[in-house]
Amino acid sequence: MAKTPPPRRLRSQYWFDNPDDPNMTALYFERYLNFGFTRHELTSGRPIIGIAQTGSDLSPCNRHHLDLARRVRDGIRDAGGIALEFPCHPIQETGKRPTAALDRNLSYLSLVEVLYGYPLDGVVLTTGCDKTVPAAIMAAATVNIPAIVLSGGPMLNGWWKGERAGSGTIKWAASRRLAAGEISYPEYIEQVASAAPSIGHCNTMGTASTMNALAEALGLSLPDCASIPAPYRERGQMAYETGKRAVAIVLEDLKPSDILTRKAFENAIVACAAIGGSTNAPIHVNAIARHAGVALTIEDWETIAYDVPLLVNMQPAGKYLGEDYHRAGGLPAVMNELLNAKRIHADALAINGRTIGENIAHAGVLDADVIRPFNRPLKAKAGFKVLRGNLFESAIMKVSVISDEFRNRYLSNPDDPDAFEGRAVVFDGPEDYHRRIDDPSLNIDENTLLFIRGVGPIGYPGSAEVVNMQPPAALIKKGIVSLPCIGDGRQSGTSGSPSILNASPEAAAGGGLALLQTGDRVRIDLRKGTADILIADGELAARRAALEKDGGYHYPASQTPWQEIQRAMVEQFAEGMVLKPAVKYHRVAQLSGIPRNSH
Repeated sequence: MAKTPPPRRLRSQYWFDNPDDPNMTALYFERYLNFGFTRHELTSGRPIIGIAQTGSDLSPCNRHHLDLARRVRDGIRDAGGIALEFPCHPIQETGKRPTAALDRNLSYLSLVEVLYGYPLDGVVLTTGCDKTVPAAIMAAATVNIPAIVLSGGPMLNGWWKGERAGSGTIKWAASRRLAAGEISYPEYIEQVASAAPSIGHCNTMGTASTMNALAEALGLSLPDCASIPAPYRERGQMAYETGKRAVAIVLEDLKPSDILTRKAFENAIVACAAIGGSTNAPIHVNAIARHAGVALTIEDWETIAYDVPLLVNMQPAGKYLGEDYHRAGGLPAVMNELLNAKRIHADALAINGRTIGENIAHAGVLDADVIRPFNRPLKAKAGFKVLRGNLFESAIMKVSVISDEFRNRYLSNPDDPDAFEGRAVVFDGPEDYHRRIDDPSLNIDENTLLFIRGVGPIGYPGSAEVVNMQPPAALIKKGIVSLPCIGDGRQSGTSGSPSILNASPEAAAGGGLALLQTGDRVRIDLRKGTADILIADGELAARRAALEKDGGYHYPASQTPWQEIQRAMVEQFAEGMVLKPAVKYHRVAQLSGIPRNSH
């Protein structure tokens, strides 16, 4: 009879139970006894599961993970594991200056070192606010130890005078009312604050809800994890089940590389379109793919999912909020609609050991106004349009938020459909925009195109959410509440503006936006996918030569060491805004083995 193979040696045993190196074993495990662990616990071969804690007082969207971690610990213990909780670098979208995007790669680097260098066999990645999701998954993909994502969930629905008040969306609407003189400053603050009634991340389909949904669509979360509102009891139950499953994936040796396949990324792209996901998603998902070693381009987002219909009727593209979406069936119901329409790969593997198809086979839509059937969508096309031309090599436009008013004004010329031309007004950074937007000498009217530059990964630095620029107050008072906005930065996922953004390369990296001047005519053609300054090639070349002679596009000096370090090695949006040296490291735990001893 064949002998049963011996159990696989866990990573943590090289720290805590390595008879071949008693001197180092004693050094490693003795200090972990000083807060109550027993020698038997640490040397019993039980999986040691890290809890990557993103909750803190600096991160209100994730703060409840401090409490949820207790339920994660319960699940780990009941499944036979040992929990070791540790802090992650804080990332809070609404708290960090100059931008939380600056910290995504910093958090990633820190987590890579923890996952590789400490005695961990697996990890629970606690996520919530925008950048905490990609930072955690990027690190897990790089190190490639068993990892599972626990979302924190959205806030409860916000309300303002009987109407749903969505995080972010009410801010943009209230800002227009303030500019028009319809409300006072105290009323403005009160309206915006009404959108945050409880613990949790944004209750709209902003970047937080999008990225947590895509973690589930990729297969890294348990089914239905993403949409459970933060205060619901089911959130604590999900934390417990996630802790239990974390032990199982270690015993099964189920790693991110088993989950993060090309099929998984294609599923995530399709899901993003169907839920009306954030324009930040391509940046973060492409970054995850690069760290997972999976080929994915910005063009894939249009090729794979441009024609996917909008199924989720949720702000900013629709009416409802996170609670409504969860009660209607959440992501499993959306994925089931996509499955029946043959738009996703049913055989992609998920973290519970089953396929995506098996997980969503019996999910159903419980409210057909919140989650529309595939054949009766909110909009027929909801993917991202990728544009290119002499302004940039690539930029994206979220077509699911093109309003009827915007389409009628700019995209409905029967002689030139889905295209518009206009005079450019150019701003160099948000300070310049806020200082001059109401200057009557700019002659901004309904045919003007607003441009902002110097706000990308290098120029800002880190990239700022400032492309969704509000028109001058004088136009807002006339009822013109949006103008075409184009830039080399980002915008909040909670914004309903159909901006053209994430331009690569940015002005600071020599992109065509650096050559644009106020008064230039610009043409945007969605059918051709082009965006061009309407000037002669010779004039464009002369401008570039003059810019290069002047030392290139000028941007503010770095203010901290990390700003300088990131600026020196960061990629552009289309490549995921990753650190160039980092993407060559894949499956570190397998290819590099156990780290060298510390003494």
